[in-house]
Amino acid sequence: MAEITAAAVKSLRDRTGLPMMDCKRALKEAEGDENAAIESLRKQGIKTQMIRQDRETSEGRFAIYTDFASPVAAMIELRCESAPVANHQEFVQLAADIAQQLATGPGAATPDELLDQPSPSQPDITLRDQKDDLFNRIREVFNLARIVRLDAPCGGYTHHAGVTKGVLLQVEGGNAEAAKDICMHIAAMNPAAVNKEELDEALVQKEREILTEAARREGKPENIIEKMVDGRMRQFFAQQVLNEQPFVKDDKQTVGKYARANGMKLVRFIHWELGQDDSPA
Repeated sequence: MAEITAAAVKSLRDRTGLPMMDCKRALKEAEGDENAAIESLRKQGIKTQMIRQDRETSEGRFAIYTDFASPVAAMIELRCESAPVANHQEFVQLAADIAQQLATGPGAATPDELLDQPSPSQPDITLRDQKDDLFNRIREVFNLARIVRLDAPCGGYTHHAGVTKGVLLQVEGGNAEAAKDICMHIAAMNPAAVNKEELDEALVQKEREILTEAARREGKPENIIEKMVDGRMRQFFAQQVLNEQPFVKDDKQTVGKYARANGMKLVRFIHWELGQDDSPA
């Protein structure tokens, strides 16, 4: 059996970031062959992932990549087990690489398909290899929960440094800065739709019935109830509809007015909150 020196163990440790004892054991099994030891450690890590795959991944972060001129944009949700790992520098880099590859690569129908593509920051390995290598060192389960790509001009914004909310906004015209401003508004105000016409008709009808009944209980005459309800529905739309909401950066104008002032039409948005289903409009 080849002698396993301290220098050999340190070299493998520097390449993998794994504990010294794991490196020494892998080198012994590989009879001193460092590349074989690395492959052995990677396979062992994959086995460990399979054992732990049922663990809850309730933490994580969003990553967004936008190129307004191309135009293309992507957003991904990468989950992990704990909040400290969600802010780990290499986890942040992994999320950014996944979003960039989704936007600038050939695209992907599923997270698994995307993970088999090259890593932008480490083009000699796949995103899956990058993810598995990081798992080997951190020993937390990672889950690429959601991905979306839009081949259109988009603004993007992640709230709380990417760990709570992510927003993509598809637009026509305008500019990236104004689109990002409206993404920040969406994250704060959580509209249900871009325009009134896109709201769920059942939701609108239910609100109108509630307001009509309330007006009757107030003793208002039937001939003015409809006008009253129309006025109150404007308040409802100002709460639910993006174009009708007062803009958070200047509540003297609506979001729609701000968009028009910047030569921009709002097409659709995707607003994700960590661990929840997406809510596109």
